[in-house]
Amino acid sequence: MKKEFNIAGTCYPALHYMMDNSAKLEKVMTLIEGGKYFTINRPRQYGKTTILHAINHVLLNSTEFLPIALNFQGIDDKWHQSDESFAQMFVRQLIKATQYHAPHLSDFLKNRLLSIEDMDSLSDTITELVYQETKKLVLLIDEVDASANYLPFLKFLGMLRNKYLDRVSRQNYTFHSIVLAGVHDIKSFKYKLRNPQEAHYNSPWNIAVEFEVDMSFHPQEIIPMLQSYCLAENVKMDVPQIAERLYYHTSGYPFLVSKLCKNIAEKILPEKDNPTQWSLNDVETSVRMLLKENNTNFDSLIKNLENHADLYDLVKRIIMEGETIPFNQYNPVIYQGVLYGIFKQNGQLKMHNRLYEQLVYDYMASRMLTNIRQYFNYGGHFVTEEKGLDMKAVLLKFQQFMKEEYSKQDKSFYERQGRVIFLAFLNPILNGYGYAFREVQASLEKRLDVVITYLQHRYIIELKLWYGGEYHEKGLNQLADYLTIHGLEKGFLIIFDDRQEKTWANQDIQHQGKEIFAVWV
Repeated sequence: MKKEFNIAGTCYPALHYMMDNSAKLEKVMTLIEGGKYFTINRPRQYGKTTILHAINHVLLNSTEFLPIALNFQGIDDKWHQSDESFAQMFVRQLIKATQYHAPHLSDFLKNRLLSIEDMDSLSDTITELVYQETKKLVLLIDEVDASANYLPFLKFLGMLRNKYLDRVSRQNYTFHSIVLAGVHDIKSFKYKLRNPQEAHYNSPWNIAVEFEVDMSFHPQEIIPMLQSYCLAENVKMDVPQIAERLYYHTSGYPFLVSKLCKNIAEKILPEKDNPTQWSLNDVETSVRMLLKENNTNFDSLIKNLENHADLYDLVKRIIMEGETIPFNQYNPVIYQGVLYGIFKQNGQLKMHNRLYEQLVYDYMASRMLTNIRQYFNYGGHFVTEEKGLDMKAVLLKFQQFMKEEYSKQDKSFYERQGRVIFLAFLNPILNGYGYAFREVQASLEKRLDVVITYLQHRYIIELKLWYGGEYHEKGLNQLADYLTIHGLEKGFLIIFDDRQEKTWANQDIQHQGKEIFAVWV
């Protein structure tokens, strides 16, 4: 059967082109062999189910361990109404999970099912189950979020914890290792009481070790997937270069990497004159294509922002206003953003990946466009014969817009809103053919470097506040250095100036061998 890039559900080596997860699997197996209990809590479509499937496969071929793999997704609410119903549901799942590879355990559990009436009887059954098997039992439970809001589930975890703490006693023999998988960490679970207005944080899983395995995929782990694809499909590419560019846009988020590859293989390549060659331009085309698509991953991202006002405001401060915010895992809003895959730690708080940053930027900018008159936004006015952007004309039009709409604003306005307005102004000009990545620079001038990709063209615009000639000179030096890093000879500068004597000037500047066009607004 022909393989494909998979973007839905579990990845299977026989069916799908897969990134190399061997190092991750080895680290997880070390935890299991050490008898650890832990939770793989990562955002949706981050490879949790795939790694569980791989663990199950390894354990099934082991002479030391016997896995029991369960999935709590789609469990009927009736099984969460009491301890007895939950305990019986759990045993029913154990029966189903063992009926083929351990039928003796399945038969034993069938005989015990009617005697399960509470957590104590379930605890006794687990101990007796361990005595039925010479191998060490490893329990794998996927989609534990489905049961997270119910008290019987937390009491179930508490029972497992108590057995773990007394696991050397013969009367409390239990699973050698337990692996749970879901979006949330158990520590963040809330359960519902009879009064739905009441909720309590609970930590019945404080025996669990921290799961510190990096589940994102780095270029060296993406390379084997691309090599396998090239060999099977007779396609050529600069594999290391493509892998680096995929990582650049996705930060190794599994779904995003696979989706970009799938777009190229199935939508872009068949339309090319040479349908056997991948290029960096194909990756950029796939990025633009993906940003125009609706998919469940993006829908979930936007929904999480809309449903959590504090999180939305924090993301807006980072993306649109260019604030530098220290990362603090104890801040509940930051922690929530990490759980949803929105943030990552990099000394300071940053968006997880450039694709998410661009998607959210487009979304937030679109909500601001009602305040910007459409004739200032018509992208077709700025497209050159080379299918690039006349960026000088863009900046002059932005200057005109600011002069007519915001000429009497003070310094605090420019600090809060100036860059936001420009990013919103820029969005319809790019019009789906380009995107703008933002790099915040720590400085008194609140510098923001905007790297614009429009089709095959790249532009760099620096936005900053006016703080006098000395700082202006330093800013020109920094912009020239930044242009050199990106291999560009021309750059652009927008200076937000609150001085009373402001002349709304523009200037062509030659600086350190670079051409810089600057406007004051």
